[in-house]
Amino acid sequence: MPQCTHLDQIQPGIRPLTNGCEECLKMGDTWVHLRLCMVCGHVGCCDSSKNKHATKHFHRTKHPIMRSLERGEDWGWCFVDETELDFS
Repeated sequence: MPQCTHLDQIQPGIRPLTNGCEECLKMGDTWVHLRLCMVCGHVGCCDSSKNKHATKHFHRTKHPIMRSLERGEDWGWCFVDETELDFS
């Protein structure tokens, strides 16, 4: 199983900057699930959402690690290494 080589980019104490997908809120659109950028706190919608703002955030910023903001979920994803992370 691949290892993430970007864990050093996670910022301690990172908090969501918004109470929903930042771009969807600005557009007045909806999302399915939310993802938190562990580098800057950006909140984006998941790839099951039509706008896929979390992935677009990665492509724009190159911030590699996000985690699920869904209640009861403690997983994350490294876009660069394409590996799931356990935040439990």
